[in-house]
Amino acid sequence: MSQDLLLMSAILRGGDINKHANLMDEDGADDGDVDLIHRLTWISGLGETEVMARAAQWASLAFVPEMPALQRNDVDVSEVEQAASCRALVAPLGGRDVFFVAPRFSEVIALRELTWRDPGLARHFCVVPRRSLTAQLVAVMEERFAAEARGRLRDRWPMASAAGELRFGMRLGFALLMLAIVAAFGLAPLLDRTLLMPVASLLLVVPGAMRLAAALSRPAAAAPNPATGPQTLPIYSVLVPLRDEAHMVSTLAAALRQLDYPPDRLDIIFAVEADSAETLGAVRAELSDPRFRLVPIPPGSPRTKPKAMNFVLPLARGAYLAVYDAEDVPDPQQLRRAAERFAAEPGIDCLQAELVVDNAAENPLTALFAGEYAGQFGLMLPLLARLNLPMPLGGTSNHFRVAALKEVGGWDAYNVTEDADLGVRFARLRYRTATLPSRTLEEAPHRLGPWLRQRTRWMKGWMQTLIVHNRHPRGFRRDIGWRGFIAFQIYVGSLILSGPLHVVFLAVLGLSVLGRGAGHPDLSDAIVCLALAVGYGGPLLLALAGLERLGRRDLFAAQLLLPFYWLLHALAAGLALIDLVRRPYFWAKTTHGAGRPTPRDSAVDQ
Repeated sequence: MSQDLLLMSAILRGGDINKHANLMDEDGADDGDVDLIHRLTWISGLGETEVMARAAQWASLAFVPEMPALQRNDVDVSEVEQAASCRALVAPLGGRDVFFVAPRFSEVIALRELTWRDPGLARHFCVVPRRSLTAQLVAVMEERFAAEARGRLRDRWPMASAAGELRFGMRLGFALLMLAIVAAFGLAPLLDRTLLMPVASLLLVVPGAMRLAAALSRPAAAAPNPATGPQTLPIYSVLVPLRDEAHMVSTLAAALRQLDYPPDRLDIIFAVEADSAETLGAVRAELSDPRFRLVPIPPGSPRTKPKAMNFVLPLARGAYLAVYDAEDVPDPQQLRRAAERFAAEPGIDCLQAELVVDNAAENPLTALFAGEYAGQFGLMLPLLARLNLPMPLGGTSNHFRVAALKEVGGWDAYNVTEDADLGVRFARLRYRTATLPSRTLEEAPHRLGPWLRQRTRWMKGWMQTLIVHNRHPRGFRRDIGWRGFIAFQIYVGSLILSGPLHVVFLAVLGLSVLGRGAGHPDLSDAIVCLALAVGYGGPLLLALAGLERLGRRDLFAAQLLLPFYWLLHALAAGLALIDLVRRPYFWAKTTHGAGRPTPRDSAVDQ
């Protein structure tokens, strides 16, 4: 009997070896990606602690289920970035140095042979579950992990981070500039409208035309489901940041268990704020699944989602990494599709899956949100990707090559719309971003208060992104090229200014018509009408085309409320300006799970 089957026999204690041997024949043992011991944890159903205990017994080594608490100066790990591969910690214990190890299968064999040759060495080794070793590593290096999470981008590429140079004067100057632009167009009847109105029209007509082009485009159809049989796939990390979302954990865990990916190659990390006691408890209740692990995020400024993700990034074991939010229900085939796309196109470093609102029929607000998402993720982003223009990512269902994500500096811990900023940085460094024809169901805020808080944060983050990347416009233009530079200014600028300018344009047009009489329009009135027609028509047609793709014609009528939706955008922009000046790094948390989707909404064709 081979050594691998001998160890399997010892671990499974009389289980049917032949039942599991085919898995080893197909996937290989200790293949450099997935260790046999981790595979046996899944196959046997014994759990990591029991499997490691039996492996230690077979190798005649000591075992403890939990590592003893170590002092910070007891551990020497040269780089935080090496944390994912760490399998041993050396610490003094009982007057001797002890190697606490979470060995791979091949290392168990080697340790057994080593201690047989020199039995005295056995007292210097103690086997522990890898989860326990990683938890102790994070505990003793917490300050270094936190410093790296805050400063990874700031230290490596300071001019691309919202930290440091986003000073009060710069924020105040940006706010005053935005107010001056809006005020100038509000005072258009008293100024030279011949010069002013065409310029303003560009801010609405060009973005509207871009959306109109996206509405008329034909994105790639969803690829057929990938093969589901055993095949060589890399380890895939899934990062799930949570805060005060205990009520979502069981539903989320069920959705993640549905992912059709080899379970022994899944590395699902729940990054939970350490002071979210109920959420920590809810996640711990799910940790019997060997695919799941928990990393508490220590409190500290800035209290943002990107900082939490940066804290966990060095612990990700996968070649690829996906981000999901608490309310997400991804297509079970999504990871396989992403892995196949990465393998087929080595030049792609980031993929954005399509986000679909699953509680769209709840009320007019969720219907408008659903139309917005249907156009944005189903049509607009695919068009930007095909044109190789900067693509602002969504906050979830993005898939990365981990090496590329680390090379660009991870997420900006100080940007409250970290997804949009990361998409721009990928473009600046000439990393390719594309869309993935696979859907993730999302929940839209169903009340005005949560919607306004979320949209205010998004607006503030877009403002941060606009300021940060325009601090040195020559360098930005050189990095991203003229096409990308102009597209960025128009697209991101329109996200901020469109709402307020729509309000101003409507008011100016109304006052002009009332003051002069409907029968005497002038050229500037015609320009305003054109701007409004394209400015409203583009987003409206984009939403309708996106909903048509999803088979949601029942939401068409609600899209006629788009002018009122833009009024809410204008309010959010105003609140975002105030927030940018007063508290630039404050993260307004969106509460999920308050509105539940109906069966009809959830039945979106994947």
